[in-house]
Amino acid sequence: MRIILFFDLPTTTYNERKIYQNFRKKLIQDGFIMMQESVYCKLALNNSVVKSEMMRLEKYKPLKGLVAVLIVTEKQFSQIKYLTGEKKFNVEDSESRLIIL
Repeated sequence: MRIILFFDLPTTTYNERKIYQNFRKKLIQDGFIMMQESVYCKLALNNSVVKSEMMRLEKYKPLKGLVAVLIVTEKQFSQIKYLTGEKKFNVEDSESRLIIL
């Protein structure tokens, strides 16, 4: 399974930029990988991992802005079609359960 997180946070003031940077830093520390700007994903082996990750996100979510989470299977994730731009190769999109980086 993949956890795909989308966010749009305000960054007009210094404090809002600080909150944005801290949120992004915590996502990266938790193992999220940037797919594109403000879209991050993380591999989750089962529903219990998804639930624990959701609880962790609830703890450090920002108070302002929009944060959305979408859970998809590996098969669904591997079906992403890129219409423009180039595929990022630092995001693994294989259906295989074992990924060697």
